[in-house]
Amino acid sequence: MTNHLLPVELTSASNGAKIATLTLTEPGRPVVVIGQGLLEQLDATLDSLSEDIDGFILASAAERAFVAGADLKAIMALDDAGLHTYLEFGAKVFQKIADLPCPTAAAIHSVALGGGLELAMHCDGLIGVVDPEARPFIIGLPEAGLKICPGWGGTNLLPARIDPESAIVATANGIPFKSTDAKELGMFDATCVSRDALIETAKSWLSTQSKPNRTGTPSQCIQTTNTDLIDEALVAASGETTPSLHVDAVLDAVKVGINQGWQAALQAERDHLVRLRNTEPAQEAIEAFFSKTSKK
Repeated sequence: MTNHLLPVELTSASNGAKIATLTLTEPGRPVVVIGQGLLEQLDATLDSLSEDIDGFILASAAERAFVAGADLKAIMALDDAGLHTYLEFGAKVFQKIADLPCPTAAAIHSVALGGGLELAMHCDGLIGVVDPEARPFIIGLPEAGLKICPGWGGTNLLPARIDPESAIVATANGIPFKSTDAKELGMFDATCVSRDALIETAKSWLSTQSKPNRTGTPSQCIQTTNTDLIDEALVAASGETTPSLHVDAVLDAVKVGINQGWQAALQAERDHLVRLRNTEPAQEAIEAFFSKTSKK
């Protein structure tokens, strides 16, 4: 267990509210990836937060991404039991953000993929940099592109933030969004045009939020929205996707979330992910991904 805490800065918003900004960082790496060490740091840092904060911001120090996702090589090196343990620990840590007694926001300045977006979506709000003059970054859940599925609640979180049919289809096909398109879909609760303004924009958004009534689920997931609407979207998405192991897994996790709730959906995702990563389509897709990225 690592003893190092992630940096946390306490500042005041314009209304005097005390805001804690926790910054994800991995020195020596151009991006942040979610490995066991980072999860342990995040876990310990969340436990160390002052109980009297009025707002919480999750930010990232990485230049090239908010969070690039989970550590796929580490995941593939784990046996099935080890992967379940890793996913369960990550879910426990992420839930600590969803359970904070104050409004929370993720400050997203660049790429947020897979587990990185799932981590952000455990916050109440997503605050994004969307510069119309700059090249857009990508944000979404690309796991199905590798013939696997999300493992930290993405199937149940994204449909509560944007048009649910669009969310389910994109997740089932593993196709992320451009940040500009994400803004149009309403994924961001507030935006700014530069990274320099991001934290202040997040503070401003937090200042408009009431103290949350926590219920044990993230504030925006299938269980906190109209499940009949999600069910209709699931039926429509089923007709827009081609059946396959990974598509079926995503659709099933959504269905479980509608019918059985948040914790059951998380378990369904974990079961599907552990199973899928051992299949031939996933093995081939992930091997090709590693081969492509090693050449960059």
